[in-house]
Formats: sequence, structure tokens, C-alpha cells
Amino acid sequence: ACDLMNQGILALVSSIGCTSAGSLQSLADAMHIPHLFIQRSPAGTPRSGCGLTRSNRNDDYTLSVRPPVYLNDVILRVVTEYAWQKFIIFYDNDYDIRGIQEFLDKVSQQGMDVALQKVENNINKMITGLFATMRIEELNRYRDTLRRAILIMNPSTAKSFLTEVVETNLVAFDCHWIIINEEINDVDVQELVRRSIGRLTIIRQTFPVPQNISQRCFRGNHRISSSLCDPKDPFSQSMEISNLYIYDTVLLLANAFHKKLEDRKWHSMASLTCIRKNSKPWQGGRSMLETIKKGGVNGLTGELEFAENGGNPNVHFEILGTNYGEDLGRGIRKLGCWNPVTGLNGSLTDRKLENNMRGVVLRVVTVLEEPFVMVSENVLGKPKKYQGFSIDVLEALATYLGFKYEIYVAPDHKYGSPQDDGSWNGLIGELVFKRADIGISALTITPDRENVVDFTTRYMDYSVGVLLRKAEKTVDMFACLAPFDLSLWACIAGTVLLVGLLVYLLNWLNPPRLQMGSMTSTTLYNSMWFVYGSFVQQGGEVPYTTLATRLMMGAWWLFALIVISSYTANLAAFLTITRIENSIQSLQDLSRQTDIPYGTVLDSAVYEHVRVKGMNPFERDSMYSQMWRMINRSNGSENNVLESTAGIQKVKYGNYAFVWDAAVLEYVAINDAECSFYTVGNTVADRGYGIALQHGSPYRDVFSQRILELQQNGDMDVLKHKWWPKNGQCDLYSSVDTKQKGGALDIKSFAGVFCILAAGIVLSCFIAMLETWWNKRKGSRVPSKEDDKEIDLEHLHRRVNSLCTDDDSPHKQFSTSSIDLTPLDIDTLPTRQALEQISDFRNTHITTTTFIPEQIQTLSRTLSAKAASGFSFGSVPEHRTGPFRHRAPNGGFFRSPIKTMSSIPYQPTPTLGLNIGSDPDRGTSI
Repeated sequence: ACDLMNQGILALVSSIGCTSAGSLQSLADAMHIPHLFIQRSPAGTPRSGCGLTRSNRNDDYTLSVRPPVYLNDVILRVVTEYAWQKFIIFYDNDYDIRGIQEFLDKVSQQGMDVALQKVENNINKMITGLFATMRIEELNRYRDTLRRAILIMNPSTAKSFLTEVVETNLVAFDCHWIIINEEINDVDVQELVRRSIGRLTIIRQTFPVPQNISQRCFRGNHRISSSLCDPKDPFSQSMEISNLYIYDTVLLLANAFHKKLEDRKWHSMASLTCIRKNSKPWQGGRSMLETIKKGGVNGLTGELEFAENGGNPNVHFEILGTNYGEDLGRGIRKLGCWNPVTGLNGSLTDRKLENNMRGVVLRVVTVLEEPFVMVSENVLGKPKKYQGFSIDVLEALATYLGFKYEIYVAPDHKYGSPQDDGSWNGLIGELVFKRADIGISALTITPDRENVVDFTTRYMDYSVGVLLRKAEKTVDMFACLAPFDLSLWACIAGTVLLVGLLVYLLNWLNPPRLQMGSMTSTTLYNSMWFVYGSFVQQGGEVPYTTLATRLMMGAWWLFALIVISSYTANLAAFLTITRIENSIQSLQDLSRQTDIPYGTVLDSAVYEHVRVKGMNPFERDSMYSQMWRMINRSNGSENNVLESTAGIQKVKYGNYAFVWDAAVLEYVAINDAECSFYTVGNTVADRGYGIALQHGSPYRDVFSQRILELQQNGDMDVLKHKWWPKNGQCDLYSSVDTKQKGGALDIKSFAGVFCILAAGIVLSCFIAMLETWWNKRKGSRVPSKEDDKEIDLEHLHRRVNSLCTDDDSPHKQFSTSSIDLTPLDIDTLPTRQALEQISDFRNTHITTTTFIPEQIQTLSRTLSAKAASGFSFGSVPEHRTGPFRHRAPNGGFFRSPIKTMSSIPYQPTPTLGLNIGSDPDRGTSI
């Protein structure tokens, strides 16, 4: 500068750093040489304020061509617009951190958490050192801090830094970084966008470009080279901003000198010696300074002019930004601009994130859990397809917001729990380590999980339930006897026997009068049969005419009516309504019993929930402490399982109760093919299911808002009814194995009835065989004259036939001592009867009615007078008497060895014009 002054100059233009600027300012002020200072930062690093002292305006000959450093104001405005509360600032070695001291003071007053870190020249070594010195939990916290960052460094360093952090997986695509530098050109912008993931915001200084292309290279009467005025020219793209200001500064000085010449106020150039102590300043310096300050030029940097304070107020910042995503080379757009006069012009809110996220691909980690997430299609060589309630919710969000997603299952198939070293495994661990962006399944919102990840609002309520196996109905073959107790059946059987005996005794004490030819008797056997028949509502055969017997039977019939009606009603209710009840109907019932062991999934949220409440000494309800003692047997290995599917299978095939999410258990119980499960649980939901995201994820609010909209318009209820229908095929809350198929009864309910019928058939066949054997054995014997035995009907027929066919044969062998022929009223004989009708032979007395229609005339001619003395035909007018024996109680006659014979007159009945002798259907009673 001194050498130039010795040669003679009108003004001094410098493009240096802040360190040398102070010396030049002192020299220019002393020599009264106008000094146009253009601040230059080393290697493209953002500028810091130089802080030039301006004690006396009359002695200040330095003008700042470049505008003041407004980085503090721009960054504060952008961070406030983004609502950041925690972020980190990275700066390179060449940047003077004192340049953002004002910004740090302001954000500290607003309560923001800001960290600072210098980026070394060897970035790879720096990142490697972080992994080597930090523990896992510290590294996770550091990853979380990197989600919001501001980069104040030159473009080349920013490119290298972005590449390293992306390749080392320190950041995910949900991060948001801001790069601020005045010296960033279009080529640098495209390269930074290509190397970054997530959202990127770039703040740089911009200059107005004339809309008219033909006027871009003309500034008044000055023509600019096309390589400089064309913003797309590679040469202009590579020029630093300091060089552009130098060009405009020279143009400004040329106009000022030209104005001086026109005004004829030209001063000779100064030829000064700045080394001498007695050197005098230039006399024309003040005039030249005023001419420069009043002048102005429209150059490559726009309007170049100076304010009263000697600074250039014209500066414009452009704010560029991308959307969230991981697509390399994605587009960037202008979000807004900033200047010191109007401030921020435009909105920095990502509008696409509010209503659609097109181009965003989310990595979704999940755990298979019916009915939340299930594999619907698994074709070899193709990605798996998933279905379920959580997948439906995710698909509804993707349809509304426009993003795409890729699903994979957590490697260890767990939801996640903290480990001894502070890290997390399972689904939560995938989010903590930034390997996934969203975690979705039957994932409950817990305080421990919220410490490391973010959750959306709950999309479904959560409660703990218990899955149990329904009580199986035992096969009761004699269910038909169940309506009455065994003692009642014994009383009824005894009553039948007692009443039958009483009826027989009453008839024995007062024998009833029976009609002539009655075929019934009042024996004990018949009395018992009659009482049993009336009890089962099948009637009786013995006519009881005495008053006592009728009173007895009336009371018995009333008794039978009440008993049968009660049995019928109780049998219908017993066969259609199951009365088996299980003792476990709530979590309290489960905790009080020890017959059925129960457990849950080891290290799950349910396990931790029971553990925390069970070990809490201030917990009022002892239910959890009792449950924890059962679940924690053998350190949890005895009753707990590793996966929920194992617990469900354990319930189905063993004596076990599974404690798990009530929604999952209800789905399992509804869709079980055998309807063998039922569930119990709490009705109060203390937690909920949510979508997990990386800590500080920008998607949390927009996802939560959309979930609330789905709940408000009823779409969420539609999705729930799809997987939990109200009218399922199985009853969730019935502890008995019943199927809703109307009131149909199965064969098991009536097996006892068929067994009784089969027993009766077998017994009847057995007795029939015994009777046949007995009759054959008895028929081989000759009937005794003294014994009152049953007469072989076949033998009787042969004897009668012999009598009928042989008129002259003597009748000695048809002895009246063994057979009585009793005449009956002929009008009582039925016409056209069967060939033979046999009544019973009860009490060893003969009561046989035999009709021999064709042999009646022969019989009347051939019977001896003694044998036929008791017969009377309509053609015989006189009275005949014959020796008849006493009438038996059954209506017949029997031979008595004690009583003597008596003669009973017989009155002939009118024939009513019937020719008995010629009627082949008439017969006689034997």
C-alpha cells in the first residue's frame, strides 16, 4: 500500500481478510486515501464480522463494499421458523466462531439447546474416533443430536462431511441439516443435495438478474463480458463473490473519476511517502471520498452504493430446500428469501409434508403378531406381503400422505427391551440405531420406550387380558336322567312299587265285579304293570271299580302328571342351557388360584408391567404381586414363553393361561376353528397402541393428526370391525365349549336313552328265550289231574278235533274233570273273528277262548249228554242245567277240590233269527 501511494493513487481497493483490514484502515485514514474494502474469507469459508473501528466519521476513509455479515440474523430467523429446540453447529478450522456469538446469545436466551463442534481437516479420522471413544448409549444420543444440525463451512468441506456421516450411518433420512455460506454456487448446491439424505436447507447470498436476457450484459453505458453476465456460464459459476464485488468496485470508481472530470474538480494524484513521520495527507482525499459515496453503480452484484455509515446495505439471501427423502439427486426448490429491510419473504414449512409425502420411502420394521401384522403372501424371490390391522392403518396413512414404505421383520422377532449395556434390542433397537424409520405392530406406548423413540397418538386402546381354554363338556350317556337327582329317581321307583302293591291289596280285600268274558285279572303283576303304565302315560288294562282303588289311582295319576311335567320342562332346560361354569372370570380370579399356571412373553411390555406393579411396595392391589410370584417362578423360565404363538399353543394343548394383549387374544379366540378359547381381562384401558418413530422424527405430528382424523370420521372403527367382528363364530366370554348353532341336540345327549332301549331289547330277547325253553320243557310232561297247570293249547285242539271228526267215538277221554265247557251269551260273541284268539293264562287258571266255527254242528251232535248238558242253543226251548264250578276271579271257572258241584240254571238267549247251526263263524267258549 505504501508503494502504491508513492507511485500516486486516487483510491485504494483491497480484497483481504479482517486481520490486514485494520492496518489498511489506519493507513488510509492517515493518508486520506479513499479505501474500498472487500472482505474475503479463506477458501470459501463463511465470513465473520471484522469489527472495524470507526471512531470519527470525518477521519474514516474506509468504505465496506461487501454488506455486513447478516448470518446471525438469517440463521436465527430460519431456526425460529423451523421451531428447532435442540441442534448442533459444525464449523471448520478456518471459520472464526466469534462471528456467531450474537446468535448463540440470542438462542440461549430463548432456551434452545445448542452444541458446537469443530470439523477437523481429516474427517474420516474424526468420525472413527467418535465410534472408538463413545459408548453405545452415548453414540445413540449423538445420533439423535445429529438429526438437527447447522453447517458453517466451505462447500468442499461440507461435501466431505456429508459423505462421511451418511456412509457411517450416523444420520437417517429423517434428519434436517442447514448449510449456510455466501459462497455456495449452483454446482455446489447440486452436489450437496446429491450427497445428503433427509431434508437439506441451503442459505446463500444471491444477486438480482435482469429478466430481460438482452439487458443482462449492459449496465447503463457499460457492457459486461458475456462470460460474467451469464449466470449459467461455467466461468461465472466458479467466480467467488469477492471477485464480483471487485469488478463492481472498479466500475464504481471509473464512474466517480468520470464525474470528477466532468465537474472539473480533479485533483492531482497523490504522491505520498507514508514512511516519513512528517508526511502530509492527500488534500483531495475528502472530495474524492464524497464523490465515491454519492455515486452508485448497477453491476454484477446488483446495486452498489454506500450508506451514511460507509457500508453497503444491499444484500439478499436465498433459502433453498429439499423435502424429506433418501433419493439421491432429488430436486431442490426455493423456499424463500431474506433481506435486512423486509426480513423473511416466504414460508419455510414443508407443505408437501402436510398433505403428501410423494417421493419419500420409509423403512418400516415390524414384529409378526396376529391380527396386527401377518404375512399374507410369501413367494420365493419376491418381497413378502403383509396384512393386518396395523398394516391397514399404515396403508391409510400412506394413501393420504403419498409416501411409500418397505417392511421388514425385526431380526430377533422381539418388540425391544433395554439391555445391560444400555442399548435396546428388537423393534425399538432398529429405530434407535437408525436402521428403520417407523416401527409398527402390536406396540404399546410405555415410558421407557418414549425415552428413546417417539410415538404417535394411540390408534387403539390397550388392556391386559388372559386366554384360557374352555371347559369341555364330559360325555354323559345318561343325560336324560340328569334333570332328577339319583335320590329322586330312587323315590319314584319305590313309589311305583308301593302304589302297585297297595292297588293289589285293595283289590284283594275287595275284589271288583268283572263282566262276563273279561280277559283281565287283578294279580300283583297286573297291578304293578298298570301303575307303571299310568306313570309313563301309556294307560292300563285292569278296570278298577272299587272306590278305594279309584281314589288311590286318582292321586297316583295326579302325582304322575306333576312328575312327568316337571321332568319334561327340566330336561328341555338342561339340554339347551349349559350350566358348566369356570371359576376364572377376571384377573383377580386368576391371581387367587394356583391350579392353572399362567405366564406371558419374557421381557415383553406385559412382563415389565406386571413386574413393576408386583414389586412396587406402594401398590394397593395385591393382584399384581400374586401374579408376579407365579410369572417369576424359576426366574421366569417356568411359566413364560419366548413368543406369543408359543403361549397360545400352550393354552390349547395344556393346562395353562396366557397373559397378553387383550386385542390379540380376542382375535385368536374369535378365529379359532374349534372355538376352544375364551378371554377375560380388564375393561379399563390404561395404555394404547401407537406407531413408533425415531426420536425427533418430523413425521410424528403429521401421522398423529391423520390418525385423529381417521378416528373422528369413523374409518378407524371400520378397520377394527374388519378384524374384530361383533358377530363372530365363537363366543369370546363363554367359558364353556358351546357353538352358536341354534338349539340342536347331539347324539351324546340321548345316548343313555338308546342304551336303555337296547338293554330292554336284549333283556326281552333273553326272557323270550327262557320262556321258549321253559314251555318246551313243560310241554314234554303229562298234565297231572291234581295239579292246576297250564293246558297245552295244541293238545286241546287235537282232542277237540278228534271229537268233532268221530261221531261214534266214546267221550270218555274228554273228561269233565279236566276241562270245563262254559256256555256264554251268544250275542256277546263277535262275528267274523280270527281262527283263534288266545287270552292269558294267569294264576294257573284256564281262561281260554277258542272258536271252532266249522265244527259247531258236529260238536252239538256228538258231545255226550253229560258233557253237553251245559250247552244250550236257540232251538232248544226248555231249561237245562249242568254241573258248573265256581266262578274264578278272572271271570272263568275253575275246579275246586273242596267245594261241591252246584247246578246253575242257564237261560237261553234269543237267537234273533240267527241259524247257528248253519253259521260257520259261530263258536263256543272253552
